[in-house]
Amino acid sequence: MWILYAICSAFCLGFYDIAKKRALEGNAVLYVLTCSVIISSLLLLPMAVASYLWPETLMKTMFFVPQVSFHDHLLILLKAVIVLLSWIFAYYSMKHLPITLVTPINATRPMWTLLGAVLIFGEVLNGWQWAGIIMALLSFYAFSLVGKTEDISWTNNPWLLALLAATLLGACSGLYDKYLMRSLDRNAVQVYYTCYQAVLMLLLLGVQHLLYRIDARRAEVGKRPFLPLHSTAKPRWKGAILMISVFLVLSDFVYLLALSYPDSLISVVSTVRRGGCIISFIYGALVLRDKNIRRKAICLAGIVIGMIFLLLGTL
Repeated sequence: MWILYAICSAFCLGFYDIAKKRALEGNAVLYVLTCSVIISSLLLLPMAVASYLWPETLMKTMFFVPQVSFHDHLLILLKAVIVLLSWIFAYYSMKHLPITLVTPINATRPMWTLLGAVLIFGEVLNGWQWAGIIMALLSFYAFSLVGKTEDISWTNNPWLLALLAATLLGACSGLYDKYLMRSLDRNAVQVYYTCYQAVLMLLLLGVQHLLYRIDARRAEVGKRPFLPLHSTAKPRWKGAILMISVFLVLSDFVYLLALSYPDSLISVVSTVRRGGCIISFIYGALVLRDKNIRRKAICLAGIVIGMIFLLLGTL
């Protein structure tokens, strides 16, 4: 059953990337991210409130959110920080790079997660898993070559480095999820870390606003600004922002539900989940008309084959 939840999460994740790309078009990154996490927290808060008011009723359903200790809240807060940092880098890269480049590279997260499991948890890989990692790395390198034909390279494009940072932080989040699911309830993790993200983003916007005001004063006397990446895009509400939250909440809900099964495998769930990049890739090819689709499709096929190898090595 958990594999079906992983597949459902993959579909939601694909449409989540599409909604994210549409929301960021001509919009400020931090505004879109803040709105999406606030909406996500509002979608999830009723579960926590209802569980607190009517615990006996909700306890029999999959929507029950148990109370957790202060120590557990700190663990969940750490997850919120990791995921939020990953999202900030991911949103900036999604705004400035083609979706047919962003989502396939982001789909290599299971490979980095598996490598992290080797280094941190001392896991030993078999032949299929090594073959999958090598295939994914080769495809990852091939994407960088295709990017150069669009004047996108590691040396002249900071957004590509932001994408790499988002991918690595996402892999760290996957490893941390494996640790959290050993002792914490999946609904508690999702609800509380989403709410913590909303609070953190509001604090970040407050700091940003303060720095912008300081920059305005520094500009009057000819000094360099603190925020060289200041966006000139004005915040605009779009329906796609709402869809970001809807698809993200659904994707995370079934993802954590899959991990809650005792026999579920994080490597399999993470790999299947990243299959959603195929949906966003098709959108970029057919709707956005991104360049070098054939070359990118070959690179994407290499990543998919690598992920299949990882699955074969795990099953």
